[in-house]
Amino acid sequence: MLSPFLHLSETPLHIFYSLISLFSSLILTIPLHIHTPFSHFHQIHHSSSQNSVKNPKFRLKNCYPNGFLKHCCETSGFFLLLRGWVLMTMKVTQKVKDSEKIIWDQMRSVSGSHNRAFLKFMVWLFLFASTTYMVYTLKLVSYKSCNNNDVFSHNSLFIHSSEINSSKSSKSIRPVIVKEETEEKLEEKTGLEHIVFGIAASAKLWDKRKEYIKLWWKPEEEMRGIVWLDKPVKTSKGDGESLPELRISGDTSRFAYRNRQGHRSAIRISRIVSETLRLGRENVRWFVMGDDDTVFVTDNLVRILNKYDHNQYYYIGSSSESHLQNIYFSYSMAYGGGGFAISYPLAKALEKMQDKCIQRYPGLYGSDDRMQACMAELGVPLTKELGFHQYDVYGNLFGLLASHPIAPLVTLHHLDVVEPIFPNVTRVKALRRLTVPMKLDSAGLMQQSICYDKANGWTISVSWGFAVQIFRGVLSPREIEMPSRTFLNWYKRADYTAYAFNTRPVARNPCQKPFVFYLSSAKMDPSSNQTVSQYTRHRVPHPACKWKTTDPADVDRVQVYKKPDPHLWDRSPRRNCCRVLSSKGKSMVVDVGVCKEGELNEV
Repeated sequence: MLSPFLHLSETPLHIFYSLISLFSSLILTIPLHIHTPFSHFHQIHHSSSQNSVKNPKFRLKNCYPNGFLKHCCETSGFFLLLRGWVLMTMKVTQKVKDSEKIIWDQMRSVSGSHNRAFLKFMVWLFLFASTTYMVYTLKLVSYKSCNNNDVFSHNSLFIHSSEINSSKSSKSIRPVIVKEETEEKLEEKTGLEHIVFGIAASAKLWDKRKEYIKLWWKPEEEMRGIVWLDKPVKTSKGDGESLPELRISGDTSRFAYRNRQGHRSAIRISRIVSETLRLGRENVRWFVMGDDDTVFVTDNLVRILNKYDHNQYYYIGSSSESHLQNIYFSYSMAYGGGGFAISYPLAKALEKMQDKCIQRYPGLYGSDDRMQACMAELGVPLTKELGFHQYDVYGNLFGLLASHPIAPLVTLHHLDVVEPIFPNVTRVKALRRLTVPMKLDSAGLMQQSICYDKANGWTISVSWGFAVQIFRGVLSPREIEMPSRTFLNWYKRADYTAYAFNTRPVARNPCQKPFVFYLSSAKMDPSSNQTVSQYTRHRVPHPACKWKTTDPADVDRVQVYKKPDPHLWDRSPRRNCCRVLSSKGKSMVVDVGVCKEGELNEV
């Protein structure tokens, strides 16, 4: 007997045979002693032709009183027709009593015309039902041939109980899989816990330069890193809590060094990434290299690294500011003092071949070019990020910092070579002041905004967290965004062709000399969720100006409001906009933030 449910994988022909078996089983369960027109139809089919003409005077009402024939035809005709058809096709033979044969013959003589019309109607009805079913079946077969998926898995009305259970189990699994994928995506975001720093240091300068490291090292955030020294140093009380772990680099005496202008410590420093990898730290995605006089803005470093897949080979850093340095070494080299990052898989590949690679380049000058030589052998190019700053310059960094590229500030280097970034304080104190806005809004640190005070005819340039400049007259953004030459190149020459970027000369016109306001304080205003930073004028003599304009010398301080924007670098790069809110008396109030729709720095 056919199961009450059909398997979805069966073909339409199987379904047709199954339906016929089901109907046959149901029809055959009807008791044979019930006298219906179709039970006699079956009997007369198997009777002899001789008995079919006997007793023609038999009356229909004696066999079917009260019009029972009409009732049967109206309520169960088609069903009983199927029973008769099944019995005929199965060729079931029975003995027919002579009295029943005579009865049928007489019934035919009385109501033969009625039965013929009825049978004709039932035959046509059966043919119509069969044709409709066959057309539907052919459509299903045609659809299945055009579709790779099983149509019955989606459209059939009959579902087997085992498949219901399997579909329920699959539905219950899918949300778990989606949840796991979602959790994996959330875990992919890189944090400080995934970074291991390798810091190159020398025992000779350690007591002085360790103060730079204390400015950015965050032991409370479980940062990991190693300071690699050439020999042991004396440690002070409290250094263990505010500094990374100290280690001595491995012996490099077996490596040849033949550059007369350099120092063989370059070999030791070039192996820091490999030595750090061999320590076997867990859950590492990136190795970041820097010097002991490098200051990292770690939040921005994390933002940069999150742009890249740590499972791939990446060598991330930047070139020198000096065009001549880049020509002498390589524009494809990341400068170690400015810092660079190497993904974990690349570090593993480097560690396997670096010692042999170093042996092939004994004539190179420093550690950076040795590293780049091995990267070239591995076929990995430099991925440049403008926020890594080598600062191969001398003098005052003001021009570079006040016109910082539209990129997150990641590192500052050569802090012992250049002047303090804030005047009249030591280098360490100047950098400590910079850490205040760094904590408030690291993404916006040093980012330049340009606007105009039309009432006074001034041009305003805000380098948030560092300085504000007020210029007499109107200068175009194209000019203001270029660094002014407040510094000398690495060879201590005032040669503007020696830089790898555009610069503008310091203004010779006394009226165009900018009035500079340096950061004095910064805090967060909880009521407005804005940072409030104060910039105080740097009092230096200004030459007399004959322009008939308002003198910016009357302004003593500039107050800047800015909302923190941690997702600044998740969007396409664009300079923030500033708006002069008021400029009366001795103070100016400026608002800095994301540019509004249609807002631009129009001259």
